[in-house]
Amino acid sequence: MIRRVDGKNGKKSVFLYTLSTCIWCKKTKQFLIDMGVKYDYIDVDLIVGDEQDKAMKDLSKINPQGGFPTILIDKVKTIVGFQPDAIKEAL
Repeated sequence: MIRRVDGKNGKKSVFLYTLSTCIWCKKTKQFLIDMGVKYDYIDVDLIVGDEQDKAMKDLSKINPQGGFPTILIDKVKTIVGFQPDAIKEAL
């Protein structure tokens, strides 16, 4: 289930693949909130069946290692892990 977090800064599309129990995923979400970035995300561990299979397949296309969080910016730039400097630069 895709969720949306509203923000003041919506210049670029931002999508996160996360795990609900991942501390780095939580830090990344909070970092984006603090920056006022609008983003969508999916907690891959909270979905099941075909929906989870599709999310993992989509994730593997942009991040074959499958690490979390995986951030996709404007459907072209991928950042894996909690990397504040890389996120700021990409946005």
